[in-house]
Amino acid sequence: MYSKKVIEQFTGPVNVGTIEDADGVGEVGSTVDGDIITIYIKVEDNVLTDVKFKTFGCVVAISTSTMVTQLAKGKTVEEALNITNDDVLDALDGLPEGKRRCSGFALDALNKAIENYTENKKA
Repeated sequence: MYSKKVIEQFTGPVNVGTIEDADGVGEVGSTVDGDIITIYIKVEDNVLTDVKFKTFGCVVAISTSTMVTQLAKGKTVEEALNITNDDVLDALDGLPEGKRRCSGFALDALNKAIENYTENKKA
C-alpha cells in the first residue's frame, strides 16, 4: 500500500524535535483526522539552516513531515516557499489515492513557519 520511502520516513523520521530559539514556527491541525503538525525553522543569511518538526498523526502526516524538513533544510527562504506538494509526493515515491488528502499539511506548516519568520523579521 505505501511505498518503501514512505515506510522508511515513518519508521525512521529525521529532524524530529523543536528549536527552542526558532526564527519561525508554523502549526497546522486537522480536526477531521486529528493530525497536528508543527514545523520550526532557524534562518541565517536567508537560508533555512535548521528545520525540525513535531507531529501527532498518521503514517502520511509523519512521513510527509520528515520529508518536508529534508527538502527545506539548506534552501533559501524563497526556494523553500517554492517546494510543492508534488515535490514531496515525488520524494516519497507517491501515496495511495485515498491518503493524499493530508499530504499537504506539512508543507502548509512550513509555509506558516516562514510567514511567522517574515512577520517577526519586520517587527
